[in-house]
Amino acid sequence: MTKHSVLSHEIIVVATKNAGKVKEFAHALQKLGKETASLLDYPQIPDIVEDGETFAANARIKAKTTGDALGVPVLADDSGLRVAALGGEPGVYSARYAGEGATDEDNNAKLIRELKRMRENQELEELGRLTDGSLLLSKAQFVCALALYDPATGLFVEAEGTVDGVITEIPHGTGGFGYDPLFWVPGLNRGMAELTKEEKQQISHRGEALRKLLPLLEQA
Repeated sequence: MTKHSVLSHEIIVVATKNAGKVKEFAHALQKLGKETASLLDYPQIPDIVEDGETFAANARIKAKTTGDALGVPVLADDSGLRVAALGGEPGVYSARYAGEGATDEDNNAKLIRELKRMRENQELEELGRLTDGSLLLSKAQFVCALALYDPATGLFVEAEGTVDGVITEIPHGTGGFGYDPLFWVPGLNRGMAELTKEEKQQISHRGEALRKLLPLLEQA
């Protein structure tokens, strides 16, 4: 990918309809002096089938499909939650863990049900409790794969970020989205949904992936 093909555009299109992700990307991409658009701005783009077996594969699918349709460089991410006690699930199915069209609340509720069932069957490692008494149910990891695709060259620039934490029995905080309310960050002794936007950007999987990606774009 040439530097000119990406940085000559005033707007970077992000292939997502998730308003929470759009805000995070817009905040991070300000350092390039670019505005951010998303699929919310392009309703003519149909829903994209994410049938890749990895986060990276799904990110490439979304970036290429959108980039080819719009004829401009497109940044896509695929991110999700790997829960140790569930063998890495929900993984690439994180957004639809409770079924197609599931809400964040639906997915969170299913996650807690599965982990509590395992606890009742004595299949969970004992991890203790937080000071508010809530159980620590399983170690977990957020993963974010980014792919920026240039339809003029057919090339990708890619990066991946992760953050480790623990799934808690009850939600903590009202910020963020997705599984953030159930994701406890031991190093900060707070939940992901309790962090400010700036704090989350510093430690999150998406923040790490973006920090890796931006220098690659500037050097390309």
